[in-house]
Amino acid sequence: MFPSLEDSPAKTSMGTVLVVDNNSASRQTVFDLLKQNGLTVLEAGNGVEAIDKIREHFPDLVITEIVMPWMNGYELCQWLKNNPEVDRQIPVVMCSIRNEDFDRYWGMKKGADAYIAKPFQATELIETVKQLLPKLRLVSSGTPRGAAIA
Repeated sequence: MFPSLEDSPAKTSMGTVLVVDNNSASRQTVFDLLKQNGLTVLEAGNGVEAIDKIREHFPDLVITEIVMPWMNGYELCQWLKNNPEVDRQIPVVMCSIRNEDFDRYWGMKKGADAYIAKPFQATELIETVKQLLPKLRLVSSGTPRGAAIA
């Protein structure tokens, strides 16, 4: 069974986000952006690693790429939303290089709460996180308004 939100060692007052992406540069970019906005950030390079992190830290939100080895973002989202051990209230944001209508449709069908295509604007990601975690207040970031993130 998973620990309660109060028991999670990685928990801060700002919230914890798990970023899942096999591309280390993309993962680092999102990591830095979220950190600048006061969040605790965990990382995983694929869906299998993400499951271990979810079981260990119970994040408040998961941001995942779709295209990854071993377990893709669709499979991770489906596991997260359908596993009886997991609190189904953990929001999932698909943030992917795949930008076709079918990809968005399939992501939502698998349970994603939001879909952002890469490259994205920093403000788009932060606003999406704010909407999905309304109790969290993100501090002002040093990211220039309108800066594109790959």
